Amino acid sequence: MPSRRVVTGRSQEPRRRFAEELRLLRGARGESLRQVGERLGWDPSTFGKMESGESLGSPEIVEALDQHYGTPGLLLTLWELALADPSQFREQCRRYMVLEAEAVSLWHFGVSTVHGLLQTPGYAREVLTVGGLKDKELNQQVEARTGRQKLLVDEDAPPFRSILSEAVLRTPLRDAQEWREQLEFLLEVSERPNIALQVLPQSAGLYGLVSTDLMFLRLLDGTTVAYAESAHRGELIEENVSVERLRRAYDLMRDLALSPVESRKFILRMLEEVPCEPSI
Repeated sequence: MPSRRVVTGRSQEPRRRFAEELRLLRGARGESLRQVGERLGWDPSTFGKMESGESLGSPEIVEALDQHYGTPGLLLTLWELALADPSQFREQCRRYMVLEAEAVSLWHFGVSTVHGLLQTPGYAREVLTVGGLKDKELNQQVEARTGRQKLLVDEDAPPFRSILSEAVLRTPLRDAQEWREQLEFLLEVSERPNIALQVLPQSAGLYGLVSTDLMFLRLLDGTTVAYAESAHRGELIEENVSVERLRRAYDLMRDLALSPVESRKFILRMLEEVPCEPSI
């Protein structure tokens, strides 16, 4: 079979392609980053980070760039492809990310942390920092993780149930304000019609998933897969017997959890315990 002919010579990886197009368009206009920043009203460093691939920016910035360069919709399309590209995640998570984006329903149990789909940028940054990421890679992974939340806010967003152990809500971030924002975000998303959020109290005692962060995905073909994750690795489980065993353990645990209404009250109590910023 003949090798694929490269037409443009540009990157085929979505995030790199987006950054490359930004550099090429600015170069064609003969503008500096400072000039672009002055004309569009954003800090020039924002555009520098986008052109280096460190950041994707926001849709508002990308739409402004489309208008500035006279490329209606082109940059926004490339931005959306870069945001959804699973290659920006670590290798062990990539197949899971593809399946997550295709799932028709999702249900989760978190024994140690809030799931990535429900994390604020501040929470994601601290979790990833503890995991050893830093600098450019840290910024990229925070952006990639929080960007996945688009999955739950689209018009056709799939139903998502998340059960959090009480320990998750009693393990605050180092920054009290960031922790407050995370708890407030959990309360906000719990009001969405496609999201059910429950708390498993410590008083429930031992349960079958006592040491496992777990996500189930129901796929378009009706099959269900599971993804078990620890601080050091993740495992995609597709074998039917294993998945069914985990599902039974999940169902038994769900019966021990607080109702969504009582869970909201619990999170509100946790929020009330967060120290307020000292008044000046």
